[in-house]
Amino acid sequence: MSARPRAYDFLMTLPSRTDRNVGDIAYWKGTGGQRWLAHQRLHDALLAPVTAVLLDRAAARVGEAVLDIGCGSGAISIALAQRVAPSGRVLAVDVYPPLLERARELAPPGLPLQFALGDAATYPFEPGGAELLCSRFGVMFFADPDAAFGNMRAALRSGARLVFACWREPRQNPWQMLPLQEAYRHVARLPETGPEDPGPYSFASEQRVRRILERAGFSAIALEPIDLSIDLAEGEGLDRAVETALGIGPASRAIDGQPPAVRVAVAESIRAALAKYQKGNRVPLPGAIWVVSARNP
Repeated sequence: MSARPRAYDFLMTLPSRTDRNVGDIAYWKGTGGQRWLAHQRLHDALLAPVTAVLLDRAAARVGEAVLDIGCGSGAISIALAQRVAPSGRVLAVDVYPPLLERARELAPPGLPLQFALGDAATYPFEPGGAELLCSRFGVMFFADPDAAFGNMRAALRSGARLVFACWREPRQNPWQMLPLQEAYRHVARLPETGPEDPGPYSFASEQRVRRILERAGFSAIALEPIDLSIDLAEGEGLDRAVETALGIGPASRAIDGQPPAVRVAVAESIRAALAKYQKGNRVPLPGAIWVVSARNP
């Protein structure tokens, strides 16, 4: 076996992409990435329960080489690097440069961590170089997921682990869907997407996820359903919960570009709906994810 390359030996350029992925990349380099960046701290706080479960299942060990796909502002990347340090390394990949810049700002100095601009569907990963591939909601947006997971599997050593989190069905995630339904009382519905179109819920089907991973060549595939309680208020009361619902998730997309009067009406409807879930300063709503695991044979 060849010697393990150092972290800075990874390529750091954006490779050419297939046209089928251009639309989604354009979204994340535009409004999607901008919205995530503007609410980065809030996203990381809300998703902390997911992060904890994902890191537990990934079980990264000192000395391992790890890939973080769709790393965003680096919360998972940093935690993984802290676990594999000092002799391991993490390569974290995302398509949106400002999010990568935020991740570099947040990363403590001295970690064995590199952030790379790239599309994981076609990125020229080091063949067979990693023992773990991990992702928190970063793998549901590929136009051709079979090919994308095939490209990522080629970056893994024999016996390497794949562990990622993805959302289950929309109806099992009221923390996002309830504010959206209240918004629809006042604004037009967002464009319909099919269950297998790239998007947050494109991996909701267990059968589809298994099919994609099997076609890509993975084995020992398992999907663990995890039920969550997501506090939209972050312990700061109903006003904060309404702000959260208006700032992130599908409801925020539905009210983009709406005049102030409409936004006020949406906020009032969301407030009335969320008040039913209020418990003191918390406003917890159900959420539901899969933690998907597999092996590279």
